[in-house]
Amino acid sequence: MRKLIQTIKNIWKIEDLKTRILITLAFIAIYRFGSFVVLPGIDATVLSQANENSGGPTGLLALLNMFTGGAFAQASIFALGIMPYISASIVIQLLGMAIPYFQKLQREGESGRRKINNITRYLTILIVGGQAPGFIANLKATWLNVAVNMPDGSISYVFPNNEVSASFWIMSIIILITGTLFVMWLGEKITDRGIGNGISLLIMIGIIALLPMSLVQEFTSSTINNQGGLVKFVLEMVILVVVIGLCILLVQGTRRIPVQYAKRIVGNKQYGGVRQFIPLKVNASGVMPIIFAQAIMFIPMTLAGFSDSDQLTGITQALSDFAGFWYNALFFVMVVIFTYFYTAITVNPKQMADDMKKNGGFIPGIKPGRKTAEYLDSVMSRITLPGSLFLGFVAILPAFAMQAGVNPQFAQFFGGTSLLIIVGVVLDTLQQIESHLLMRHYDGLMEKGKIKGKSSGSMM
Repeated sequence: MRKLIQTIKNIWKIEDLKTRILITLAFIAIYRFGSFVVLPGIDATVLSQANENSGGPTGLLALLNMFTGGAFAQASIFALGIMPYISASIVIQLLGMAIPYFQKLQREGESGRRKINNITRYLTILIVGGQAPGFIANLKATWLNVAVNMPDGSISYVFPNNEVSASFWIMSIIILITGTLFVMWLGEKITDRGIGNGISLLIMIGIIALLPMSLVQEFTSSTINNQGGLVKFVLEMVILVVVIGLCILLVQGTRRIPVQYAKRIVGNKQYGGVRQFIPLKVNASGVMPIIFAQAIMFIPMTLAGFSDSDQLTGITQALSDFAGFWYNALFFVMVVIFTYFYTAITVNPKQMADDMKKNGGFIPGIKPGRKTAEYLDSVMSRITLPGSLFLGFVAILPAFAMQAGVNPQFAQFFGGTSLLIIVGVVLDTLQQIESHLLMRHYDGLMEKGKIKGKSSGSMM
């Protein structure tokens, strides 16, 4: 405790770090405030009561609602959040692996990065321009003509006149597009002037925003409603802490490959001759395999909506049960497959071997060039297997929690995308804070070792 207090004092002694933290908190406060500003033309009180009566969004919509901190269900001006930007970033990243033009931009350094960022922003506008009408259509299909029983006994409608006018469509689409662009701007400003990765930080804040309510609901159901009692709730907290610890191991786990650099004498100075290490991450793909697998898992449900086939409907029902065996078995297999796929396209052993050779480096006992690339590829294949199995296990942990009687909303924090994002972003932010402390010759956040965040491997 004394070390923690001293560390906090050291943080506030560093003027630049203190300013960055305050700026980050201010931008996060703006983001959370906007999440409660409802689109004009919708009765916020009635919509809140309607969500409470229905239990809120389910399936893919529940996932989107979690990433936006509840803004999706509240029909906020930030309802689509930062996810269109994330989708655009993923598309550009995949294009960079297949299209020479984007590969060329990636090699151009800072100027290429600026061009890629501009293309990503324009693509974000296109994506959110397509998603905004879909959001309004879903809002209309869900709540139009639905009478909501209010606590005072009155009957009201989400749309005050129980109609959706053309002006509402146009105004809402413009507001949703502007809202996403503003959130994107907030994220970039946090990255530039604050602490941590702004985009990832906003996603994490959205996820954590739902944690207090989910925690209260779980405590209420366990103790007050007598569904297991206080012992069950305490046991759940212990298991959650253990799962968080396992996720930290997954995020930080690396295999260090020793690299020796040849000695070079330039003038009177000697360069090289030192041993360094290449950290190969056990989970080099981060959370992306889970996101890809979740997107694929919703395809059968979408196809079933356009078909009257009883057989297809039966398959859809089996794959729609998030706590069911077949859904989680298929989900686990897909996460493992996508982990290998994403690792293969993001980690390039040949390029690593070429860069090492150009800089006069070699792995002891391995010939430079092709042999080094083959060795790195074999090591990555071996460490990816346990990493992919562990990632698949973490992905289906919420299903085990639901089977054990945990509230579905609270069960999402026992694993899956949400927990991995939280762990990755927190570690990255703490690593940056620790870097500021060490740079000013203060003690780090840990007594032994250093915190390794996403700087050694991105989660997003």
